[in-house]
Amino acid sequence: MVDLSFTFTGECWLWQTTATAWHFITLPEDKSEEIKFFNENLHGKTRGWGAVRVQVTVGKTTWETSIFPYAKSKAYILPIKAEVRKKEKILAGDVVEVMLKINV
Repeated sequence: MVDLSFTFTGECWLWQTTATAWHFITLPEDKSEEIKFFNENLHGKTRGWGAVRVQVTVGKTTWETSIFPYAKSKAYILPIKAEVRKKEKILAGDVVEVMLKINV
């Protein structure tokens, strides 16, 4: 089993369409490069849209989700669902500490 885990801080930002709004935190580019390399070369499995399954902890809340490559940068983005934002009182513009873990 390979364990990729790290902690980083990032700003929660809002992506909005006419139908809905999503909140994300962008991963650091250097960590995104490591994840991409691992996913493409070592893991050997890809998911739709280049998604990578992760376990995330923000504050006292831990959940499983996927991160996605973001076309506007060389980084992955982490969606922050409403339930987590409410529990942890996260708003767009807040800087958040994130613990992210990829287990394979």
